[in-house]
Amino acid sequence: MGVTFSDIEYARERVTGIVNRTPLLPDRILSVRIGCEAFLKAESLQRGGSFKLRGAFNRISQLTEEERERGVIAASAGNHAQGVALAAKLNGVKATIVLPETAPLTKVVATRSHGANVILAGMTFDEAVDHSRKLQAEHGYTYVHAFDDDLVIAGQGTIGMEIAEDLPNVTHIVVPIGGGGIISGIAIAAKQLIPGVKVTGVQAENVAPVKESIKAGKPVDITYKPTIADGIAIKRPAERTLALMKDVVDDFVTVSEEEIAEGIYHCAQNDRLVVEGAGAAGVAALLAGKVSLKEDDIVCAVLCGGNIDGNVLARVIEQVLVRNGRYVIFKVLVPDRPGSLARMLDIIADCRANVIEVYHQRAIWLAPIGSVGIETVLEVRDAEHAAEVKQQLENSGIKVNSEHPGNWEL
Repeated sequence: MGVTFSDIEYARERVTGIVNRTPLLPDRILSVRIGCEAFLKAESLQRGGSFKLRGAFNRISQLTEEERERGVIAASAGNHAQGVALAAKLNGVKATIVLPETAPLTKVVATRSHGANVILAGMTFDEAVDHSRKLQAEHGYTYVHAFDDDLVIAGQGTIGMEIAEDLPNVTHIVVPIGGGGIISGIAIAAKQLIPGVKVTGVQAENVAPVKESIKAGKPVDITYKPTIADGIAIKRPAERTLALMKDVVDDFVTVSEEEIAEGIYHCAQNDRLVVEGAGAAGVAALLAGKVSLKEDDIVCAVLCGGNIDGNVLARVIEQVLVRNGRYVIFKVLVPDRPGSLARMLDIIADCRANVIEVYHQRAIWLAPIGSVGIETVLEVRDAEHAAEVKQQLENSGIKVNSEHPGNWEL
């Protein structure tokens, strides 16, 4: 029979007072970039750091007494783990969670903090699912699937109700797709409450099985490639969610790793929001021009999660700064005598560039005898500023090489 709007209404009653009604925020800079009004549904600020508590609580709250006594089990790329662990704790139910061995440490630690028994198995979400199914059969646990469950989908659909209530004139909703649970629930609710609203789903380019599955008329496996959007790295949708997406989702697009990184950076820099790769996929698609929009559109991107490891966040921001011309690497050749480095740094300081790192290179660069190579990482305003710094160095007789460090002319 599938998930109905009534199912989502009942789910809303169950999760009220348990989940946060997350804010719906205007994004002025994104609006300028895409040429129409843009808003963000910040599920990254949800309890547990993602939308997953909604579906997990709706499912676990409906367990029979016998099922509650046996406990629940789930497999997850990370966010569903926290949602199930927290929902089980709130319902007084014991939870066992299987995570891939590659799951971010922050998600493993957070899941354990809710009292769940965490087991690491497999390199991907799908391999973790296989192991969890074996444990379910062995111990008799009740399975709480991340997306292949009507109660879970209905719980996620409460996001669509909130969007419709807070932004009733929305014309387009952009939602990340992993297994298809959140977009199915949101689309069912939104289209019931706002006739004519369009819904676009976004997958990571490296793990994007939905279009192929719809074309084949059944779920198909695709080759898994690593992605920073680990929360939506699902190789195969469920038959249940595939059928729903085919009915209620208007378009499907993909985003590259670089585009996802831009989405993460945009949310941190412009919206002051920490968002993981999966959560930033919708913003990434908008920034990259992947979503078809008109000037009078009002678009809402769902930030489905904020559980990103601090080290990954730092690396993403650094790489985006490099691609955007904010960080540059200069390889310079100076006389190997006291004061040469200081003179070079004075020139850089006069240009108001900021030195991030400095390395002396001698033998490895094959620099001419009597000279030393210096590699310096600079923070600049933009590409034009970088060119200005380079010109000032060269005007002072300092050779600047942006190519291979062994290319110095004798």
